[in-house]
Amino acid sequence: MSIIKKLASQTAIYGLSSIFGRFLNYLLVPLYTYHFSAAEYGVVSEFYAYAGFFAVLLVFGFETGYFRFRDKNDPQRDSAYATALWFVLGVNIGFLLLIRFVETPLSEALHYAHHPEYVQWFAIILGLDAIASIPFARLRAENKAFRFAGIKIVEILITVGLSLFFIAYCPPLYAKNEQIWFAPIYDPGIGLGYVFIANLAASGVKFALLTPQLKGLLWGFDRALFLSMLRYSLPMVVIGFAGIINEMLDRALLKYLLPHDPLTNMRMLGIYSACYKLSILMSLFIQAFRYAAEPFFFAYADKSDARQVYADVMKYFVIFCMAIFLLVTLYIDFFQYFIGTEFRAGLGVTPILLLANLFLGIYVNLSIWYKLTDRTLMGAFVSLGGALITIGLNLWWIPLYGYVGSAWATLACYAAMAIVSYLLGRKYYPVAYDLKRILFYIVFGLGLYFAREPLSTKAAALPSWLIAALLMLSYLSAAALLERRRRIAIQ
Repeated sequence: MSIIKKLASQTAIYGLSSIFGRFLNYLLVPLYTYHFSAAEYGVVSEFYAYAGFFAVLLVFGFETGYFRFRDKNDPQRDSAYATALWFVLGVNIGFLLLIRFVETPLSEALHYAHHPEYVQWFAIILGLDAIASIPFARLRAENKAFRFAGIKIVEILITVGLSLFFIAYCPPLYAKNEQIWFAPIYDPGIGLGYVFIANLAASGVKFALLTPQLKGLLWGFDRALFLSMLRYSLPMVVIGFAGIINEMLDRALLKYLLPHDPLTNMRMLGIYSACYKLSILMSLFIQAFRYAAEPFFFAYADKSDARQVYADVMKYFVIFCMAIFLLVTLYIDFFQYFIGTEFRAGLGVTPILLLANLFLGIYVNLSIWYKLTDRTLMGAFVSLGGALITIGLNLWWIPLYGYVGSAWATLACYAAMAIVSYLLGRKYYPVAYDLKRILFYIVFGLGLYFAREPLSTKAAALPSWLIAALLMLSYLSAAALLERRRRIAIQ
């Protein structure tokens, strides 16, 4: 239990930065959805969907490659870190030069010919973030969670602060007095572009704060080690790219596949993207868990009880994720106010997307089998299979069911990937996961969710928040009782 508590504490530190940072960032959702139309918000959603794909391509899987090949005995002269940093730096300098040459035709192809600056700004954001990923990986490997969290929080604070300033504070005051004090730095014509400007400024400050970690460049580039890292990491690019297809492709396709006029399609994209944000609690927990778990899984692999620990981690992970699922879905009447009125038409997809994220988290846990056995190529095939499911179902279901079809496609993809990964893991790296208990928590949580509406109808005199609280308490009490009995039985 102590090692799981250690993992939980690391997850909590990463999680606090994610929760605090994402909560502040979450404030941008109502800011955007109350100040921009659904169609305008669709533009932001589309660019961030593309960003996910480039974030994978511009790092080349060298984050995970660094964890695999880093020198634990001499971290002050770690050739793996220097090699990864030099490579990612070179890739991104080349990317920025390429974007500079194709900026105009690319903007026209994306139907943003009047705003080529969007492409330019976003390319710089992507480049800075990709280079920063390697120093961040080193902070994680060295368990410097507080520095990692601090830099992340500063980045979010700048993003939120500048967004509030340019989008909420400046426009009404400038409309009354064009000679106001901030007039030299504010242009009302930029409008939506301030979303990107705020992000660009935050990425620049984050990169500056990470410059002490860039001294690793002085340790040189190891060509032989680079080739080994490349062979290991390239399948991770496929895995990451497939993962982004599963996570982001729906928002890239909705603009083109929805059976409406272009403006309505962008409006639907904006609605879907805003409601997707309501699954943020599940997403940020999975992200925090991944930050802590990946170096933990590698570091603990040589221990005699490693597989039992991995099994326990999976079970407690599912318990916590189902609690998040219930928190959001049972209190959806409260969470809906985080998005503008126009966007609430899509609230029905939120439970589906939360459940999809649960299966994504299960897949993250199960993925240890190919990472610890160096079978990253097989892991890539699993991810590619998920990507094919995502592509096929979105092409099929979006024209028929709109963005609801995208939500179901996401759930189908992640559930299939989790099942296939589990079956392959049983062969190549068997872990005795407590399937009965895990399935019980999922089914029990879903049962409580579906019980909410009929209970609210039968007990109409009770406030909805009280019914939600009773259902939530039922889940937490059952989980606490069952796990306590199990610990007593083991002892």
